[in-house]
Amino acid sequence: MTTSEPQAGTLRLPWPFTGRDEELEVVRRSLAVGRPGIVISGPAGCGRTRLAMEAIRGTDCARVAGTPGTGDLPFAAFAHLLPEGVTLHRAVQLLSGTKQLLVDDAHLLDDASAALLHQLAVRGRTRLLVLVTDGARPPGAVSRLWTGELLPRLVLEPLPREETAHLVGAGAGGCLDPLTVNRLHRLCAGDLRLLRDLLDALLEQGSLTRDADTDELTWRGRVPVTPALRERAAAALARACPDEREILDRLAFAEPLSPPADTLDLRILERLEADGLLVVDADADADADIDADADPTVRLAHPLHGPVLRAEAGRLRARRLTGRRRSTASALRAEAAGLTRRIERTDVRTTPTPVGDWLVAEGEPVPPWYAAVRARFSRLRGELREAAAWAREGLAAAPQDHACRTELALAAAQSGETGTSVDLLAEHPATAAWPPAARGDLDTALQAVEESVAVIGGGSAPGPGPGDPHAAHDTYAAPEPHAAPAPHGPHAADPWSAYDAVRLGAPRHAVRVLPLDGCLARHARALARGDGPALDRVAAELEERGFLLFAAEAYAQAVRVHRDAGAARTARTRAVALARRCQGARTPALSGLVLGELTARQRQIVTLAAAGLSNRQIAERLTLSVRTVGNHLYGAYTRLGAGDRDALPWLLEQPA
Repeated sequence: MTTSEPQAGTLRLPWPFTGRDEELEVVRRSLAVGRPGIVISGPAGCGRTRLAMEAIRGTDCARVAGTPGTGDLPFAAFAHLLPEGVTLHRAVQLLSGTKQLLVDDAHLLDDASAALLHQLAVRGRTRLLVLVTDGARPPGAVSRLWTGELLPRLVLEPLPREETAHLVGAGAGGCLDPLTVNRLHRLCAGDLRLLRDLLDALLEQGSLTRDADTDELTWRGRVPVTPALRERAAAALARACPDEREILDRLAFAEPLSPPADTLDLRILERLEADGLLVVDADADADADIDADADPTVRLAHPLHGPVLRAEAGRLRARRLTGRRRSTASALRAEAAGLTRRIERTDVRTTPTPVGDWLVAEGEPVPPWYAAVRARFSRLRGELREAAAWAREGLAAAPQDHACRTELALAAAQSGETGTSVDLLAEHPATAAWPPAARGDLDTALQAVEESVAVIGGGSAPGPGPGDPHAAHDTYAAPEPHAAPAPHGPHAADPWSAYDAVRLGAPRHAVRVLPLDGCLARHARALARGDGPALDRVAAELEERGFLLFAAEAYAQAVRVHRDAGAARTARTRAVALARRCQGARTPALSGLVLGELTARQRQIVTLAAAGLSNRQIAERLTLSVRTVGNHLYGAYTRLGAGDRDALPWLLEQPA
């Protein structure tokens, strides 16, 4: 007999379970003794099965699964649990003694299996964990589980971008730069199986390169077309009608710009739209304010369809269709102007930016004026690593660009970094507070920011007005619209350097400078009064407007002034949750957070992990098993609000 061992390079180990802690707790509670169970639904590849397996780990649970093509076979899913030729009544009797049952792909069950599942739910003796894919049409007996209120239903959302970054970092064996993570997250649209397949292809082809400055893995250039990607794009590739395929190819080669709908055959567009292959949008300006009277535009429905269609086109076809692509220059300017208008409106919620994302994905040079706007927008959102990545894209084309250098330094300073790049900020009064703040010298930082606010209040020089195309180069040109004028000159319409005083805990001077009816001024007034509930309200407003870091800082400030211990704990929890989404933010306002209390053993292990010891080294030093060390670290991560070891050194520095 001949045997063969699998090659180590082809062995796929499971990715870490991440981003579903709350959902896992909900599922486990639903499977407790005396509970009926739960239905978990979500889009394909969202991680339903992995969540279910984590929930039943270590328990005695029977498993069945629906299978395509078995709809005519009675009890096909339960064949391994039931004798041949069994009736529904007998099947219910035989399975009533099963304490716990996992039913995967329940939307594929044959009618007899669906009826059996429904009867088990009616009896209530078996705790049921039922998994269903959104968009599929389950048998009526399955859908009645939740519509008939026999079982609660948990709808899974796609994994957030932050958790996607943890997954791909574990899969790639190193940290990926934020722009690469964004691209992977956008392409896979929440399908984790597709994400893993794409990442494996990038690793196999050597498409991930390590950045010499940041030591991060980056990906620029074409999408590798794997069998899984072709399968996902099969609906577009297999169109038999030549006219339909021609339109799909035209849309693929028009990216990142969407062509007007009136330039294409309307009847063909209707068929493709009905089949879910394209989306017709009202044309919108770069800040996503939709004009109902504008001409509609057309784009491909799935972000992977374009790359696959382009890869499958022959050379001559690709050359012909590429020649039709419009210049992106004006669209790029409009995109930057739209982002600037959003900053002026104190609203940095996520907005589509297809042109800039396309430039980065294709490895094209990014104009520094555009990169500075993107860096600023990301920084105000609290996405500090992403802001730094955009600034570096601009500096690659113009190494001495002042706006990009300033944004890179601000992102570094607000991440707690020090050095010559951060010291650049000391050259301008509006940013001079951040180098000492990064070093922990809060007295010097407050003195610098108060001097800056005093200059602004005195109206020493006017700043760029709203709509000025050069405003993107001024890091602090972002007035709120319709704000009441402050009493001290034209710089009162430039709130961001004054708002730094609020973030650093000195709101007294900023109150009289910031626009009176804006959320930044409300933050200043609430902090000056020491009003905890008002700080909570303004933090919620900042979060809604997309300012995640500012919201985390406001909640952290509320912790210190709340008189009610319960309100303080709630504010602390919200501050921690938001700070975790801010890509390593380390600002003075966050430094006083009590991020959770650890047991003595957890504190011991976390201290060693923060010092750089591996799990095995910690286990050997403390005479523990590696598994025990891992369990203690996992519990500590949860209580500290940390995602991995990289956050531990900072968290342990925080005063209790």
